[in-house]
This record gives sequence, structure tokens and C-alpha cells, in this order.
Amino acid sequence: MFEFKPIASGSSGNCHLIKTDNISGLIDIGIPWKRVQEATEFTTSSLDFVLVTHRHLDHSGYIKEAIRAGIDVYAIQDVWNSNNISSHRIHTITPMKQFQIKNLTILPFSVPHDVENVGFLIADDRGNKMLYLTDCFYSPFRFKNLNLIAVECNYSLDILNRNMDAGAVPKELKSRILKSHFSLENVKEFLKANDLSRVREIWLLHLSDGNSDSERFKREIQELTGKMVFVA
Repeated sequence: MFEFKPIASGSSGNCHLIKTDNISGLIDIGIPWKRVQEATEFTTSSLDFVLVTHRHLDHSGYIKEAIRAGIDVYAIQDVWNSNNISSHRIHTITPMKQFQIKNLTILPFSVPHDVENVGFLIADDRGNKMLYLTDCFYSPFRFKNLNLIAVECNYSLDILNRNMDAGAVPKELKSRILKSHFSLENVKEFLKANDLSRVREIWLLHLSDGNSDSERFKREIQELTGKMVFVA
């Protein structure tokens, strides 16, 4: 089974550790390497990879530190272009073209955001599957036989509207949020549209500081799915 450990989640930086019996790596590297070292109890030399979803700095800002630590990094071409990175440690991935890292098969797929962005479907050689999906306002794909889902749940529409009415959120920012991030309402629709029969854990990621309610989100997703739900 996959072990999923959030190190950081949110607009100030994103980084998550995934592990199986014989491989470990990071998804996104938007925090300083020292924080990764501390979170992994200074075992970063055992990391096999870093996967990066897109070029925004809260997801990609510390790629060069991971490379200096000797870790191979996998990302779409837009990430390398925007960060001006060249190294034998970088690997360019293409949406809908799966690739292999040891016993993991990884399928990146495009998701709608305000820059090029991918989600990851990750499977091991024992049939375990996990999904990582963040910084998008809906998923164009459905999935089956998942064991673990890590999905953004950035805001709820009622809280966002209330904050805009109070002047805390400008109209322009609300428009951007609606077109670039997953709402609680859309997460529910996404989960209802997918096969959850084998899912053991659902992780809610990238909650907004001002437009979310972690306890409410956790409770409502648990009530909807009957699964174990965690908030990163």
C-alpha cells in the first residue's frame, strides 16, 4: 500500500512524501530542502524521485535544491522553461504518456489550471493505485481501482461568496479562484463520479487560508464517501 505523508500544503508551499515497500519520493517541491530533510528525519538520500505538477513556485520553487541533493526530478517542459533549469537530473514528462520509476508506473494527465498542469496516477507492481490531483477546478477524467486519493479542496463557494461580500476577497480574485482551484462542491461531484470501492484514504489538500473550513470539509467528505478522510 502507498503511504502518503504531507510535509506542506497550501499557497505558501506544497510538498508530499509517498512511500511503498521499496521506493519513496516527493510530489511537488515548493518548500526549502531543509524542511524536507527535517520531515524525513534526514533520510533524503533514500529518495528516488521528485514529481512536479506545474511551474507555480509553491509547487516548483525548490527544484534546484532537490537536484543539488542528487534527486531526479520529473516535470513537464513548461516547468523547465519557466525555471531555466538544465541538469542530467531532470526528466521531461508528457501528459498521457506513462513512465516507470523502479516498480512504479506513473501516468501524468493534463488538468485545467491557469498554467499548464498535470495530475498523477501512480500504480505499483502489486496493483495498488493512488491519485494526486491539485490546482485545478475539475477533473476531466474518471478513475477506478484507486486505493488512495489526494485531492485539492481549496474553498467552498458559500465561504468565498461571503468573503467577497465582506470585501475580504476582490471580485477579480474570486474569478481566478473559480477557474483555477477545486471547490468542496466540485470535489464532491468528482468523488461521486468515480469508483471508490477500493479506496482506503482520502486526503484533502491545498485548503485556502480564508475560504475553507477544515473540520467541515473533512466531515462532509466522510459523510459522502464513508471513507477515512484526512486534511493536509
